[in-house]
Amino acid sequence: MHIVHQNQHFIIRQFSVDEQHLFCDLFEDEEVTRYLPYRSPEQYVEMFDAALEDYTKGPFGRFGIFDAENNDFIGMCLARKFADAEGQIEIGYTLNKKYWGRGIATEVSRALVRYCLLNTESGDIVAVTDLDNIGSQKVLEKAGFSRTDNLKRTDAELAYYIVERK
Repeated sequence: MHIVHQNQHFIIRQFSVDEQHLFCDLFEDEEVTRYLPYRSPEQYVEMFDAALEDYTKGPFGRFGIFDAENNDFIGMCLARKFADAEGQIEIGYTLNKKYWGRGIATEVSRALVRYCLLNTESGDIVAVTDLDNIGSQKVLEKAGFSRTDNLKRTDAELAYYIVERK
């Protein structure tokens, strides 16, 4: 199992097949999914299966975040090619509510930026969030992202953050 990042607080690693329930259960909490597009439970299963398949294709994918001390499931994160702008790499995270407010999202975001910079040769690192998700916007700013013009999609407008590759 590939480890993306490890420190004294958490481990970011590939999911194993038997962890599908952890991934899917994370998205059952309405507070956790408040700012995410609606997906059915079946769509989360498909997303998990796609994540396992993505591990065979390269450095990108959805990864599990686990407590380094007790292996408790903290949440998931992702690094992927950004669909809205060719050449950019998008990161994101979703944490179990009991881990909110501990600085983990900021640390995870920083770790994902490092991972993307080390495992790819080009492309700025970006993240998007709902305009009302002030908490995630503060996390991204603490993690070193700069806000740029909002990203306008046909169905939504999102706060758009970037770390430029130097």
